[in-house]
Amino acid sequence: MSHPVADPDTSLDPPDWPSFRSDAHRMLDDICDYLEQIRERPVWKPAPRAVRDAFRDGLPHQPTALADAHRAFMERVLPYAVGNAHPRFMGWVHGGGTPVGMLAEMLAGGLNANLGGRSQMPVHVERQVVDWMRELFGFPRDASGLFVTGTSMANFVSVLVARTAALGPSVRRQGLGWPGAALTSYLSAAAHGCLTRAMEMSGLGSDAIRVIPTNDRQQMDLLALQAAIARDRQAGLHPFFVAGTAGTVDTGAIDDLAALGAIARRERLWFHVDGAYGALGILAPDLAPKLAGIETADSLAFDFHKWGQVPYDAGFVLVRDGRLHQDTFASAAAYLQRTDRGLAGDSPWPCDFGPDLSRGFRALKTWFTFTVYGADAIGRSISRTCELARELATRIEAEPRLELLAPVSLNIVCFRYRGRRPDLDHVNSEIVQAVQESGIAAPSTTIINGHRAIRAAIVNHRTRSADIEALAEAVLACGQALETDTLDAAS
Repeated sequence: MSHPVADPDTSLDPPDWPSFRSDAHRMLDDICDYLEQIRERPVWKPAPRAVRDAFRDGLPHQPTALADAHRAFMERVLPYAVGNAHPRFMGWVHGGGTPVGMLAEMLAGGLNANLGGRSQMPVHVERQVVDWMRELFGFPRDASGLFVTGTSMANFVSVLVARTAALGPSVRRQGLGWPGAALTSYLSAAAHGCLTRAMEMSGLGSDAIRVIPTNDRQQMDLLALQAAIARDRQAGLHPFFVAGTAGTVDTGAIDDLAALGAIARRERLWFHVDGAYGALGILAPDLAPKLAGIETADSLAFDFHKWGQVPYDAGFVLVRDGRLHQDTFASAAAYLQRTDRGLAGDSPWPCDFGPDLSRGFRALKTWFTFTVYGADAIGRSISRTCELARELATRIEAEPRLELLAPVSLNIVCFRYRGRRPDLDHVNSEIVQAVQESGIAAPSTTIINGHRAIRAAIVNHRTRSADIEALAEAVLACGQALETDTLDAAS
């Protein structure tokens, strides 16, 4: 005779909700303290080997108390993050996030909605943000939009839609074939490398890319572009895609988007704009004129997690021809079939416009950010970062030991320490590493006209004039220390 066995409790909910709530409130207080007191912390510091080694343990098979896991986070993770929430993080174009966005991310995590599709209100939240972006960028009502991880994925989605426009939806079944081999695309020498990767991943290949030189303002040279298109047509090739940039990664330059749009229409090219961070400058009245022509794009890629200050990740793509966008990705798979009623209703679904079926609720933190702060406040924050960049440029031009290496178009400043040593590229690399390791500020480096530049990307809404001065003083102090060490070694 068999004996009944009690069902084990396999739920992962807390057995003691009051205790869990207490731990949860402590975690929220700690991360709020981190944000409130962030100016008192170093921007960045390297993790000691013992801290790194603590994350080399094997898979845990037994439970650990939530409070213990939280303690490990506070002691071994939080102090050694990249630091982009800090007002003196200026190394890369990373947004600083906000407390409001953090809370929205918590709500999205608790809801645990999969935004691939189905009849659910989270999809309507995403659709409202799509509506807002249509309005903001002057796209038509039937344009489509989609949240993705970031502009790298948004650029890839755009290339795939452009490929469908050039070869037809049959490319999904038949592949590129000979017509695909004849397609050519045009990118600025200052374009982000993810566009090249998008061409590679789409099957078009990087050999299809024509790299167009830039002018003295770091913009795509329009005469060189037109000459390249003409050469390819003469060779029997099929020009199909041109990408303008709104905020180049090195200097923040904005291509002449209106002129590029006109060339694209005349030459029957797909006009894409990589606006990774610069596109949201349209929220700032003093910057919006620089983006004239962005409304003519066939597709637009940008990130809310940069100038929009939404917590990572929140990339976005807008496509003018929503039907073509859907034709590029929609699937007739049985498990994705739609109905007029029930959970399988409310078509089309977000998964009809991109490669992901499993999608997080990125729209919620974006919706909260725009709803709570308002678009005008975000625009003022964007404008202020550009004012601070001009302040830094003025500070550099007034200092004989510093040299500005590129025009300041938006919020990125490229400069170098001149000093007395001949190996200036090496000196400036050493300065940047020393400033980072000091914890005072976190710039980065790039190459401008063959010279190693110190690059300050001012993106964080928390940054103030005092932070700009702190960066300049740290660069000068580290440069002076390097020269003193050299003289001491030589004596």
